[in-house]
Amino acid sequence: MDLLQLRYFQAVARYEHISRAADELRVAQPSLSRTIARLEAELGSPLFDRQGRRIKLNQYGAIFLRHVDRALSELDDGRRAVREARDTGLGRVAVASETLLTVTHLLGSFRAAHPRADVRLFQSNVVEMGRQLRAREVDFCVASQPLTGAHLETVELFREEVLLAVPPGHWLDGRESVTVPEIADEPFVSTRPGNWQRTLLDRLFASEGLTPLLSCEGDEPGASQDMISAGLGIGLIPGMSRQLGTTASVPVVWVRLAAPDCHRVLTLVWNGEAHLSEAALKFREFVTGTPFMHHRMPEPDATS
Repeated sequence: MDLLQLRYFQAVARYEHISRAADELRVAQPSLSRTIARLEAELGSPLFDRQGRRIKLNQYGAIFLRHVDRALSELDDGRRAVREARDTGLGRVAVASETLLTVTHLLGSFRAAHPRADVRLFQSNVVEMGRQLRAREVDFCVASQPLTGAHLETVELFREEVLLAVPPGHWLDGRESVTVPEIADEPFVSTRPGNWQRTLLDRLFASEGLTPLLSCEGDEPGASQDMISAGLGIGLIPGMSRQLGTTASVPVVWVRLAAPDCHRVLTLVWNGEAHLSEAALKFREFVTGTPFMHHRMPEPDATS
């Protein structure tokens, strides 16, 4: 059994598809199939159930995959630790976030404080975040939804109210608050399923036995306010957008939504079993050592 066999098995197990795994690994399909067959012969047990050209990881493969993932992750951590010890810098810290607006100023402040750190930023949805942490592709996730999984550790960074944004001149312009049933027929600007904005919208409407009417669906929550301002619908926007003064350039009117738990909780999540570089350790200390609000842009004069 060699390292190449384990890497090949891991890829095939992830895709449960020989040709897709071969494309990722950049090897010929027959060669990949022969490698998996040799591994199964060495283990004395099939790792996949085969039905024609389709394959599916079986119970033996699932057991073996857990050990392979752990072993390969340790080897990757070892290579990373050696590289960081050799380099003169602090090493790399990789961060994933659902929306870039949330972490832009935070990462800028960290880089200013630690210019030798190599900072990488990824935009990911909640499903991708979980995979990235397990695969150790990122060190931290700044998440607006709960991430679950073995060995994941979480610290709450910030809790904020989520407001309803409407275009100027809308019939809600001037209202202090509104209930979900009152806006049941209003078109909403939101994100695709999987993002915190959409998850919250669906949950608030479901609690009233309703389904939101969607006029726009996108992948970048930060674009929602522009679409709302343009009159394409109304939408849920975190309170930080109002505090950052975006109303001046993208005019919207803010209304409180009279619904329980209409808020967003930002958390810092990491894999407790993963190796953290010196840069990553300093990042965690930087983020959790002072209130999250201190890393945000200064609040301008209140506008509405």
